[in-house]
Amino acid sequence: MAQTQVEGIPAQTSGVSVSYRNYVLFILTLVYAFNFIDRQIIGILSPFIKADLGLDDAQLGWLKGIYFALLYTVMGIPIAWLADRYSRVNIIAISLTLWSGFTAASGLAANYMQLAIARIGVGIGEAGGSPPSHSILSDLFPKEKRAGALAIYSLGIPFGVMLAFFASAFFLQGGSADWRTVMYSVGIPGVLLALLLKFTIKEPERTVTKLSEQEEASKPSVKASLKQLLKIPTWWGMALGISFGSFGNYAISTWIIDYYVRAFAGLDITQLLIVFGIINGTAYALGVWLGGYIADRWGKHNKKAYALLPAIMLIIGVPAFYVSLQVQDLWLSVGLMALLLFTSGSYLGPSFAMAQTLAPVNVRAMSTALFFFVLNIIALGGGPTLTGIISQSLVPSLGETEALRQSLIYLVVPYVISIAVFLWTSTKIVKDWEMAESRGL
Repeated sequence: MAQTQVEGIPAQTSGVSVSYRNYVLFILTLVYAFNFIDRQIIGILSPFIKADLGLDDAQLGWLKGIYFALLYTVMGIPIAWLADRYSRVNIIAISLTLWSGFTAASGLAANYMQLAIARIGVGIGEAGGSPPSHSILSDLFPKEKRAGALAIYSLGIPFGVMLAFFASAFFLQGGSADWRTVMYSVGIPGVLLALLLKFTIKEPERTVTKLSEQEEASKPSVKASLKQLLKIPTWWGMALGISFGSFGNYAISTWIIDYYVRAFAGLDITQLLIVFGIINGTAYALGVWLGGYIADRWGKHNKKAYALLPAIMLIIGVPAFYVSLQVQDLWLSVGLMALLLFTSGSYLGPSFAMAQTLAPVNVRAMSTALFFFVLNIIALGGGPTLTGIISQSLVPSLGETEALRQSLIYLVVPYVISIAVFLWTSTKIVKDWEMAESRGL
C-alpha cells in the first residue's frame, strides 16, 4: 500500500520497522565509534610517538589538532552538499574505508611529515561520516525522538574513545610493544565495517514538507543553504556553545595521558589506559545519553531545556576539572576528570538535535556539515593545537610537566565562554522553534 504524505509529517518514520530503524542507528553509532577511535588514538599514543620520533609539544599539538581538523572541516561542506542529493550510505561507506586505511597507514610513518600526511588523510575521510549519518537518522526518527536518537548516535564518541584506550592498553603491553601495532589494529577493522554497512543498509527516503513548485524544481545551492542557516540565532548559539565546550574536551582527551605520565612518574600506563577506557564507556557515555533523554523530556514542557541543560551541567563539571589539576593524588585527579566527562557529555544530543530540528528539511546534511565546520575549526583545530603551542612556549621557564599543566588550566576560559553562550541561547530557542514548526519540522 502506498504511503500517504501528510504535510510536515515524515512518512518514512512510520513506514520503517522499529527493529530496522534501531539497526541502522546501531550501525551508524558503531561507524561513529570508529571515527573517534581513529581520531583519539594519536592522543593516547602521544608519549610513545614523542619518544620514537623525537617530537616536541608544539609538533604534537599540530598533529592532534589542525592537521586533522583543517581538511576535515573544509571537506565537510561539499560532502554534505553531495549527501543532500546522492546516496548517503555510499558516502559513509567510502569515507569509513578512507579514514580507516589512513589510520593503518599512520603506523608506517617513519618521520613527522609522513605522520602528518596520514593524519590529513584521516581527516579527509572522516569528513564524510557525520553529516550524511545525521541526515539519515533525521529521516528515520520523528522530531520528538530526534534528540534521543542523536544522543545514542553520539555514544559513538565515548565508546570509540573507550575502545581506543582498551586497544592501546592491550597492544602496548605496558609500553613494551610498538605504537605502530596499535595503529594497524584499530584501522583495518574499519574497512570491514564499511562493507557491512554498504550491504545491509538501504538508502532511506528523504522526509519532505509541502514545497512550492519552484522549490520542488531545484534544491538550494550551498550559498543559499548557508544563508538559511545563518539566520537562525539558536542554531548559532548551540554551535558556538558546543564548540567552546569541545575546545576544552578535545584538548583534554589528546593531552591528558601526556600530563599524567609526566606528573606522576612511575605510574602503570596500562592501568591508567584501562581506567580511562572505563570512564569514557561509563561516566561519559551516561552523560551523553542522559543529556539527550533529559532534554527531550524537559523540552516537552520548556524548549529552553535544550540550552539550559548543557549550561547547568558545565557549571558543575568545570570546577571539578580545575581542582583535578591541583591535587597531588593520581586517582583523585582522575575521579574529578571523570565528573567533567560526565557533565560535558550532556551537550552533544541537544546540540545536534537543534542543528537538525531548526534546519529546513532539504538542507539537513548541510546544517550538520556547517555545524561541524564551526565545531571542529574552533574545538578540534584549536584545542589540541593551542594547548601544545602554549605548553611548548612555557617549557623553558616551567619545565615540561608544569608547562603542560598550566596550558590545561587555561582551558577554563573556553569552558566559561561555552556556559555563557548556552545561557544566551536559552533566550532565543522558543522563537526559533516556533518558526521551524511554522514551515514544518
